[in-house]
Amino acid sequence: MSHAGTARSSGSGAQGRAFPPTPAGRQRVVLITGMSGAGKPSALKALEDLGYEAVDNVPLSLVSRLVVPAEGNGPEPGRPVAIGIDVRTRDFGTEPFLAEVERLAADWNIEVRVVFLDCDTEELGRRYAATRHRHPLAADRPVADGISSERRVMTQLRERADLTIDTTGLGTGHLKRLLEGSFALESQPGLAVCITSFSYRRGLPRDADLVFDVRFLTNPFYDPALRPMCGLDAPVANYVTADEGFVPFFDSLSGLIGTLLPRYVAEGKSYLTIAIGCTGGRHRSVTVAERLAKWLGDRGQPAYIYHRELGDDGSPRDPAGERSLHP
Repeated sequence: MSHAGTARSSGSGAQGRAFPPTPAGRQRVVLITGMSGAGKPSALKALEDLGYEAVDNVPLSLVSRLVVPAEGNGPEPGRPVAIGIDVRTRDFGTEPFLAEVERLAADWNIEVRVVFLDCDTEELGRRYAATRHRHPLAADRPVADGISSERRVMTQLRERADLTIDTTGLGTGHLKRLLEGSFALESQPGLAVCITSFSYRRGLPRDADLVFDVRFLTNPFYDPALRPMCGLDAPVANYVTADEGFVPFFDSLSGLIGTLLPRYVAEGKSYLTIAIGCTGGRHRSVTVAERLAKWLGDRGQPAYIYHRELGDDGSPRDPAGERSLHP
């Protein structure tokens, strides 16, 4: 059974505001920035796969020449552009960066979206240690010092970003799906919903908007026949939903979500991450997440599902075995 949900979406760790549709004929530019080591090359590759012309480390002084359509210059007509810019970029500065964003929108009527990639300090340190790369702001100092300095420099950009993605614990596949949910060329504006199942043993998903604990439901783990299975398997799903507490809980859950969604849309929220947790993250939480996604889909609200503790074949996920982001 596939783990994919019924639509694209942002995901755990993604926050932003609603994007209006791009008017026909208007150039679209996505600027990828954020913390060094948070996955900028992977993000650019993902957008390239979606049909964007992707260019990394473009000096701010050359951005307009790259994206403004002109004879013999600029992008292919109608083709969106993704540009990577961070502290390693020549002539980088937060104020010049923001000024260039405003100038492109005001002077050239270009739709500019800023994506900020973040990651917690500990994981950034591990990524640098694994690759043995130097941090751009810590040439002769510990990596942690460079990360701390960069956070101070990038604070204003993070606050200005249209979309912030926390890549802590994300593999390249999940990052690509998050970007696809926001920037797929055929996508329509609206609320992107991600439902993620997780194990409390491994901690809550970062920046989840709503968290629901389903550990009160009878645990299939203690049935030897069901233990090797997961919530994607019918015997496990039937076992979980047969619990006398499941129906009243799910009725309350769906009622709450149904009430909240139109209010979130009205206030301009563009991303909603709903986290469903149980002890191991493989049985009860998976079943509830799948049922909630189906309930939303039946009512016209697509949802992307991410089962954090499961591999592509439903087996327990090995974080070390997933292709990771790197500096």
